[in-house]
Amino acid sequence: MTAIASALETVPAMAEAGPDHTLTIAPYSLEISARRFIKTIAYNGQVPGPLLRLREGVPVTIGVTNRSSDDEIVHWHGLFLPPEVDGAMEEGTPHIPAGSSASYTFTPTPPGFRWYHTHTFAGRDLKKGLYSGQHGFLMVEPRENPARYDQEFFLALHDWGASMVGSDDGSMSAVYDSSTINGKTLGFGEPLRVKQGQRVLLHIVNTSATDVHWLALAGHQLRVVALDGNPVPAPKAVSMVRLSPAERVTAEVEMNHPGVWVLGEVRKHVMAAGMGIVVEYADRSGKPVWQQPQTLEWDYLWFSAPGPIESARGEPSAEINVTVIPLVFQSKFVGHGAMDRWLINGRSFPDTETVALKQGQRYRLVLKNKSMDDHPVHLHRQTFELRRLAGRETQGILKDTLLVSAGTEAEVEFTANRPGLTLFHCHQQDHMDMGFMMLFLCS
Repeated sequence: MTAIASALETVPAMAEAGPDHTLTIAPYSLEISARRFIKTIAYNGQVPGPLLRLREGVPVTIGVTNRSSDDEIVHWHGLFLPPEVDGAMEEGTPHIPAGSSASYTFTPTPPGFRWYHTHTFAGRDLKKGLYSGQHGFLMVEPRENPARYDQEFFLALHDWGASMVGSDDGSMSAVYDSSTINGKTLGFGEPLRVKQGQRVLLHIVNTSATDVHWLALAGHQLRVVALDGNPVPAPKAVSMVRLSPAERVTAEVEMNHPGVWVLGEVRKHVMAAGMGIVVEYADRSGKPVWQQPQTLEWDYLWFSAPGPIESARGEPSAEINVTVIPLVFQSKFVGHGAMDRWLINGRSFPDTETVALKQGQRYRLVLKNKSMDDHPVHLHRQTFELRRLAGRETQGILKDTLLVSAGTEAEVEFTANRPGLTLFHCHQQDHMDMGFMMLFLCS
């Protein structure tokens, strides 16, 4: 059972309790390349924020101090938490006022690669919310960890210098002037240092406010073993990975091709904006080598469980009482020079319907994207199973964020076993700001 402390406590009370970890939200000047600085907001004076290693099932208290000029909140993305501490105001987690502190106490689960980030409104201020440097790594160590690798690296993809530009249809979308891995552009900062024969584990998260990213490691294959921190039924070696905002990929790499290589964005213009990092074998030097792929290749279903399509509970789907909830995504043009308004089933948050769920009941969300945009949709406080994607059935892939491509449908299932409010939204900051959110209420 998760332990809940007061979501907001005074500084003296926090100090007396002695938090296991502390985060300070404050202005920070990030040097992304030589003498090029970005003024942002960060955790503990670094981007990404510190790696928080938590132990599955062991209660933890994290103290957060807000030294920024705005109210803030921290969302613990991918964890099964009560709404009071999950980190979404819409669910009931209080904001942390400027100049104040908060304490989050919970028992971390499930195990795997998660992350933490701000969950605030940005609107037209493209330096707030997910446009800022407020993101960090969170790893929930399993009770039993075989550690079948020699090294692990945590990598955060991010875009900076956003501006809104108009598209052919008059709507607005964000474009960026810089892209980084772990807050640095390609060639600036330390490389990932490896040795021949090592098995390396890469934990990659896309922290961009709006953009999908494609990543490849020249000279090597990436064996995907987990998506959103959850082991996949069928690990597979791939030439590249695709991550929409908030998605995570964990991949093993056999370091069997000595040299100096580039791990970077597959699309040339994004790598030119800086998204890459050098991978350097011991006793090797020289100019980093990049091998340009000619196509973009990615499919969630590569990693699905083989055999007859069954539910995550191991029962044939036809034998389970599954309640279907259709969710239709559409946009509403507001005017030239304005961001589109986003609708779920014809309504925009906070006027969307709050859907009642019965505890213990299994639900299937039928996600119908009738818009011209892709949407990385995220369900708080739950993991869902991908069951159908663009007309193809699947099973066994467990995620908390899914990219639903424009004009397509996807179906996911979950069992409502967490009482209280649960937020569902597009993880693209501008879409979320413009109404792409709704709530479920489990009782």
